[in-house]
Amino acid sequence: MVPSWLNADAACRLVVMARAPVPGRTKRRLIPAIGAERAAALHRAMIHHAVTTALASGVGQVELWCTPSTGHEVFRTLQSETPVVLCTQTGSDLGARMHAAIGARPGAAVVIGTDCPFLEPDALVRAAGALCSAEADVVLAPAFDGGYVLIGMDRPRPELFAGVEWGTDRVLAQTRERARAARLRLLELEARRDVDRPEDLEALAGVLRW
Repeated sequence: MVPSWLNADAACRLVVMARAPVPGRTKRRLIPAIGAERAAALHRAMIHHAVTTALASGVGQVELWCTPSTGHEVFRTLQSETPVVLCTQTGSDLGARMHAAIGARPGAAVVIGTDCPFLEPDALVRAAGALCSAEADVVLAPAFDGGYVLIGMDRPRPELFAGVEWGTDRVLAQTRERARAARLRLLELEARRDVDRPEDLEALAGVLRW
């Protein structure tokens, strides 16, 4: 069933932030456990999974924001085989890069990474619906490690990214604090695990083949 809010005037972009799966340069915390080649293979599978999930939601245009460029063959293959739009990340840190992606076009946007294969299309529909129906200004899906696996907003809100200690267990708490300080209506979805550490790998059984 098509959600009642889903129409041309209330479109929501889906932004997938992805790093090229180059051995030794991605999933570095997993390399001691599974090696650089295997870590890159996992990351490749997670990129495909994130894009597939975003497309399956049917919410709106899916954009794959790539770093260091759009040139890697995994990105080019996705561009040729799916309706995803390729863009290049810009900015000095993760917050700046997400803000640039959100602000690239007008309207609401939901941003996900590639580290959480446990996000379902329904979660993206819920997030986009809350933004486009004016139920919330900001939507978060917390991660168990103190970060988040999804952030959505009705329009660019740079205050949510300013001064955040990226890569630490303070990211979620600091983002909540900034949303409260700006008096934004915040909706939080169910918390999920992301896959960054060797102990996270067992959770992938039955979820992702790599």
